[in-house]
Amino acid sequence: MAEALAELAALLGPEAGPGPGAAAARAGAAEAALSLSGSAEGRRLLAAHPAVLTALLELAAGPRPCPAAGRCLLNVAAEPQARGPLLAALPALLGLLPAGSACGALANLCRDPLGARRVLRGLEESGRGLEPLLGALGEPRPPPELGPLLCNLSQVPEGRAALLDRSRCSVQRLLPFTQYRDSVGHRRGIVGALRNCCFEHEHHEWLLGDEVDILPFLLLPLAGPEEFPEDEMERLPVDLQYLPPDKQREEEPDIRKMLLEAIMLLTATKAGRHTVREKGTYLVLRELHRWEQEPEVLAACEKLIQVLIGDEPGPGMENLLEVSVPEEVEQRLQRLDREEEERWQREREERRKEQEQDEAQEQHREPWR
Repeated sequence: MAEALAELAALLGPEAGPGPGAAAARAGAAEAALSLSGSAEGRRLLAAHPAVLTALLELAAGPRPCPAAGRCLLNVAAEPQARGPLLAALPALLGLLPAGSACGALANLCRDPLGARRVLRGLEESGRGLEPLLGALGEPRPPPELGPLLCNLSQVPEGRAALLDRSRCSVQRLLPFTQYRDSVGHRRGIVGALRNCCFEHEHHEWLLGDEVDILPFLLLPLAGPEEFPEDEMERLPVDLQYLPPDKQREEEPDIRKMLLEAIMLLTATKAGRHTVREKGTYLVLRELHRWEQEPEVLAACEKLIQVLIGDEPGPGMENLLEVSVPEEVEQRLQRLDREEEERWQREREERRKEQEQDEAQEQHREPWR
């Protein structure tokens, strides 16, 4: 296998020689590497041979970029063993932006905070920062791997600071994609990035204010086609009033949960709670709660409703993100969370079994005569 990979590296690299025949050989070798990267074992084999990764990078970044080489790098970047060699070659990988394969490879490299900081530093050292990524949001069809990359970068304070840079209107460019229908992965990543940005409570007033007005973008995917009485309708943001009868809620439960978590974070401060209440958020959550079937999303919705309808915290606890929780209380809350999660899993399993039984009965039912 080592000999075969050495031969593959030679075919991918300049040793293959000039001319159209050599170019075809390189393209074929890249396709072979891409096929190999389709399995976990194949990715580990490629990741263990830096010469192959270097050759793939050079082929992907060459005068005539090879798409197969880029897609292979995306796959291999998921392997921890490949992160060292690929991060060492970060300038070449950043040079491929904003191609989808480069976004995907970088998203894999910055799954952990250390990798995210290294990629952010590389972007800053390139002199352009996040601009290649944010600029790609303006394309007719942004690469679907872009959302996960921005989400992973925003897991660290440096990434959130870059997205919350008020002079560049960065976070505003993310907002329209909470309803983006062309790619679930891109939409999930953008919502995750926005949720992460909401951890920075010192920006809440700005995020909820007219300059950004983030709340309608978080609420609209959670809203359905329900009609409200006139007095309730007037309490909603304009974008949530008189929605069409075919309005669909976000279909992915994990995205609905992240949207609710983002709004919950915005209620951490007294001013944030006031704004979220005043903009009719409870009305949307009330209807969502009636419709929602997923236990985890339902629990997140209930927690947010409790914050909105509950009493204000006492003196010294106005900012919930700065409240110090005693260790024994934190352990008890974690235990309750684990018990609640186990209950959700049991309920999900019971619903699945009931659905299977219903389907089995339907199959054995006598046909209508």
